[in-house]
Amino acid sequence: MCILKQDEADYLDPFQSGFRTGHGTETALVALVDDLRRALDRGEHAFLVLLDLSAAFDTVDHGILLDRLEGMGIGGIVLWWFRSYLSDRHQRVALGDEVSDPWPLSCGVPQGSILSPMLFNIYVKPLGAIIRRFGLQCHQYADDTQLYLSFKSSPELAVDTISKCLESVSEWMGGNRLKLNPDKTEVLLVGDKRRLGDIDLVFNGVRLPLKDQVRSLGVILDSQLSMEAQILAASRAAWYQLHLIQRLRPYLPVHLLPRVVHALVSSRLDYCNALYVGLPLKTVWKLQLVQNAAARLIRNSRRRDHITPVLEDLHWLPVVYRAQFKVLVLTFKALYGFGPVYLKERLQHHQICRPTRSASQDLLSVPPVKTARLVRTRERAFSIVAPTLWNSLPYDLRRAPSLPSFRQALKTWLFRRAYKILGAD
Repeated sequence: MCILKQDEADYLDPFQSGFRTGHGTETALVALVDDLRRALDRGEHAFLVLLDLSAAFDTVDHGILLDRLEGMGIGGIVLWWFRSYLSDRHQRVALGDEVSDPWPLSCGVPQGSILSPMLFNIYVKPLGAIIRRFGLQCHQYADDTQLYLSFKSSPELAVDTISKCLESVSEWMGGNRLKLNPDKTEVLLVGDKRRLGDIDLVFNGVRLPLKDQVRSLGVILDSQLSMEAQILAASRAAWYQLHLIQRLRPYLPVHLLPRVVHALVSSRLDYCNALYVGLPLKTVWKLQLVQNAAARLIRNSRRRDHITPVLEDLHWLPVVYRAQFKVLVLTFKALYGFGPVYLKERLQHHQICRPTRSASQDLLSVPPVKTARLVRTRERAFSIVAPTLWNSLPYDLRRAPSLPSFRQALKTWLFRRAYKILGAD
């Protein structure tokens, strides 16, 4: 994986999260869902459009890419090196002992290369500016693009704005040898569809139907952002893997069993679990049942045995606390420069008008109720949950000297709270 340093961010769109240190699909989705939740709280609707590119990495025009690199200030022997790296490449097909004649490649970046993701991100940097020019917001992860627009009234105007934006995006992509696939472009209306009536969004002559749910960067989002479909899908996938592990258990060394469970089961429970914070217990309980079963499998305990001692013995945080752990780690990264700027901008330090005892406690400002009226917004939106959880931490924990020490101390603190050990506070 190619990782860009923080001081190299000027080469990329600020909302491009692919292959950048401290960025990822989770940070992009946290920001996206936070914006959508705050829009719902304001009584607005929102269109979320997921763009689909066809073979994006294979159609990068070398001449355009080199011009873009030169426009960034790259020249001389470095530019010549990039030109040499991209040119005179061939591909061929091998089937058994038969090999086709080599075919010259006039476009595309080499697959599997450490430089290819970075070069592609540089290549598509102008796309974000084009989208924002129409008043839409966007997040990108390499060739995955999510653009969205919130509105309180006049859905026809919103549809017209999105249509014009998509036309401009399509025109730019055509001029840059990229192909946008209208048939696979999806649209989610966040809000109550019944209040708006029939809405037709047309792109390049193709009608884009409004979906009840879409999959964005591996996470299923629905019109009310309930996350129920996502949790159901994650729990089903985890159960499937757990059943496979159970069948393999007699053949696995005992010391390897926890590693296999973490790799195949816990990873599915934890993927983008920052989006699960504040959800009703009945919703996240599906994931907790999977974790309970995984713990019993590792410890070979009976179904009737009380699960809390088993989880505590494994030093596992329950699902609800794992979600809080992820939110707080993202908060620490954002505050101390290890995460995306677009998350840091959602966090504001608490301003003290006069000297008080709490003036130097490194607290964050929690948005007032008048700007976030709904309970589900205050319990689930990152821009509100993050400062609330952060302020609940002990001062020494908020001032941890490094990310590893923060993660370790945070897990210990949450563990004590989860299992009500004396001295948790």
